[in-house]
Amino acid sequence: MTTLKTPIAFTANNLLDGEAVWLGRNGAWVKSVASANVFSTEDERKIAFEAAARADQENLVVEPYEIEVAFESGQVTPLKFRERIRATGPTMRLDLGKQAEQSAAVEIAAAAA
Repeated sequence: MTTLKTPIAFTANNLLDGEAVWLGRNGAWVKSVASANVFSTEDERKIAFEAAARADQENLVVEPYEIEVAFESGQVTPLKFRERIRATGPTMRLDLGKQAEQSAAVEIAAAAA
């Protein structure tokens, strides 16, 4: 079992709505990079690649590929800037996309506290 130099996750776009998605546990595709399954060995990578390719063939996702990730403050974080944008949403309008959803969730949690 060879350990990868950098942990990876698999990402793609959901075929129905175009949203960025990540391969999560049990082969499910999740809409949050924080829920992505992280792979750290070559054996895990091969199994995940096969699952991603199968999802592509079944028309669940479009063009899955692997990305390098790290854990920052306990959260899965893509290393490349492009992938960070895909994970959080547009950079020009912070009131749209995934960053708007995260901001709303924080506001709701703060109000409930």
